[in-house]
Amino acid sequence: MKYPKLLMLLFLIWANASAAQSKPNIVVFMVDDMGWQDCSVPFFEKKTPFNIKYETPNMERLAAGGMKFTNAYSTPVCTPTRVSLMTGMNAARHKVTMWTNVLRDQPTDAPDSMMAPPNWNYNGFDPTGKTNNTFTAVALPQILKDNGYYTMHVGKAHFGSTGTPGADPKNVGFMVNVAGTSAGHPASYLGMKNFGNPADGKRTTHGVQDLSAYHQKDIFLTEALTQEAIKEIDKRADKQLPFFLYLAHYAIHVPLDADKRYLDKYLAKGLDSTEAKYASLIEGMDKSLGDVMDYLEKNGLDKNTAILFMSDNGGLSLSPPRSGKAHTQNLPLRAGKGSVYEGGIRVPMIAQWPGKINPGTVNKEPLIIEDFFPTILQIAGINPKKYKSQIDGESFQSRFSGKSAKNDNRLFVWHVPNKWVTKDGPGINFYGAARLGKWKYVYSMRTGKKELYDLVQDIGEEHDLSTQFPGKTKEIAERLSVQLSKVEAQMPTKR
Repeated sequence: MKYPKLLMLLFLIWANASAAQSKPNIVVFMVDDMGWQDCSVPFFEKKTPFNIKYETPNMERLAAGGMKFTNAYSTPVCTPTRVSLMTGMNAARHKVTMWTNVLRDQPTDAPDSMMAPPNWNYNGFDPTGKTNNTFTAVALPQILKDNGYYTMHVGKAHFGSTGTPGADPKNVGFMVNVAGTSAGHPASYLGMKNFGNPADGKRTTHGVQDLSAYHQKDIFLTEALTQEAIKEIDKRADKQLPFFLYLAHYAIHVPLDADKRYLDKYLAKGLDSTEAKYASLIEGMDKSLGDVMDYLEKNGLDKNTAILFMSDNGGLSLSPPRSGKAHTQNLPLRAGKGSVYEGGIRVPMIAQWPGKINPGTVNKEPLIIEDFFPTILQIAGINPKKYKSQIDGESFQSRFSGKSAKNDNRLFVWHVPNKWVTKDGPGINFYGAARLGKWKYVYSMRTGKKELYDLVQDIGEEHDLSTQFPGKTKEIAERLSVQLSKVEAQMPTKR
């Protein structure tokens, strides 16, 4: 009788291992400050001058093997996007509506003589619920970890301020953390400058951590993080476990350090030194994507791995540090990072999952960053309905097979009751917006001005139709008001 029991035990062990193996690996490749056109992949109806300027062959390769999403949205700045990804909630609900400081209890709002920001969650995300001015929820990597995934974080975290639990990705559910801290950008991309760390080994607020092996070496930060990500995949002890890799590059955020591997190419194209550096950061990021894809293919992991490529907000369009006239670096999209206009929130997105996504396909239906949460759970075979109480997002997995998820009645919301930078710009500082089907509604919390745009006919948001379509303007304004009230969204006040 002993042998049948032994055989049954061995069968159960094998069955469990096979079940674990059958779950897909998941890679989220997050880029910082990458605009909708900061690549050679066209997300518009035709190639733009920016698509011709930049060279991103591995993004082209990813898109050729998967699906482009041409109406993908983030929030206007970084931390709200990252908290929405981790929680499945809209920023109006979680109230991390602006980027968080490395210093605890230090709101990042620029001073304003007319408006005062609300008491928002300026310390970011805290899974423990023990820190003031933070938001608490069950985090995506924790759910994946609890369901048998090996979870890895490499790169920029920026979930919470220094000294809060959310500043350490390991507290958010990641089993491995490389270089993730409270910092929102690196002090330097250069290994020869120790990525911004002093030679005496003391820690600085923006010096990138965990990469001392690369100090004083001629290596770019993007390359070092890529090598570390591949090492972490390779050295995981239990190869039967599916893995979740969140590779969140600091690129292409300022400082605009030159990636020497690509700089001369763009100088030869006639770009000035600033824009050539910017382009070199983009191509270095693209090489990272290619290296990860090459590793997956070489090790037979590509067929069972879903890759989701995304940017945390639109491209930077402030001048300086960008060259040229301010707010023109994302044309035909209006404005850029920090703005609720399309240039600040519409971002490049690609998904690849062999056998599940038809190669070379395009989806034009809108989605937003909080949609990643339920989608990733579905990819992992986890029912998102278990977390229905916290999810604002809607899964887009059904689109992978070509099914339409079009819902012209869904309201997409952007809520920024904060002042991002000292000088006001288009859609920047105390603004909100909503999209309903083809219609985009924009309002200023400072002046009360309401605008309406038809994004199908006017992607550049040049023609305000609010007076021509007062009924539609009122409809969206009222629906947005109801939604903001429902989630108890915070508003600024006049001084």
